[in-house]
Amino acid sequence: MNSKGWFNELFGVSKPIIAMAHIPALPGTPHYDNKKGVEYLVDCVARDVEHLLEGGVDAIMFCNEDDRPYVFEAGIEQIAAMTRVVSEVKPSIPFGVDFLWDPMAAIAIAHATGASFIREVITGVYESDMGLWSPDAGKFARFRSQIGAGDIRVFYNVVPEFASPLGSRSEADRAHSAVVSSLADVILVSGKMAGAEADLSVIKDIKDHIDAPVFVNTGVKAHNVEEYLSVADGAIVGSSLKVDGYTWNPVDPQRVKDFMAKVKQGRHKS
Repeated sequence: MNSKGWFNELFGVSKPIIAMAHIPALPGTPHYDNKKGVEYLVDCVARDVEHLLEGGVDAIMFCNEDDRPYVFEAGIEQIAAMTRVVSEVKPSIPFGVDFLWDPMAAIAIAHATGASFIREVITGVYESDMGLWSPDAGKFARFRSQIGAGDIRVFYNVVPEFASPLGSRSEADRAHSAVVSSLADVILVSGKMAGAEADLSVIKDIKDHIDAPVFVNTGVKAHNVEEYLSVADGAIVGSSLKVDGYTWNPVDPQRVKDFMAKVKQGRHKS
């Protein structure tokens, strides 16, 4: 696989686990706490990052998870605050940025903070909770080049949560097009919503059709991670590492350790 050179160099491990560091609501969004301010965001995320590192995850991805409802174009105040948070708490291991749902913001924050990758929906057309969703891969790729961020890897979510694709192409067809025509570095496969299990058969089908790593993007838990890693090239995990497995809770150190123990078993078997 041509892509394995950079992939192995970046993660340095087989079947890497990317853990989510969810940032509380940013300034300008409905759930932002004006009284606690940006310092509170930094403190919350710093604590979660510390627990994730202690638990042995392979990489961390920062995300504005609580900026609900999400938008397609980030506010300046969101970008500024998220850049500060990531800059202050970024780990020594590889890390990435996900901005829901503005790939321009994600790549700009990643470039400013030294991130190695981003996760976004950049291709396709969808009906979604946010309305008609039609990202512009060409515009994104040109912006990425213009700001000198070509070395930042781009993880394309081709089965986005809370959305349904328009058209008749299969997931494998969309993934193949994303790699060949839209220059995706990694393909992600999600369930129907955050925390929902992704379809293992879809991951298998996509892997048969593309020459790029394929990650499972949602629904990975301690009880199923071995099965997913028997097929997928890696996994992104968020909710199952939180207290009580609830997305909006802080990271649970013991859950992280238990999860990574299962990962090591899966790697050994594969």
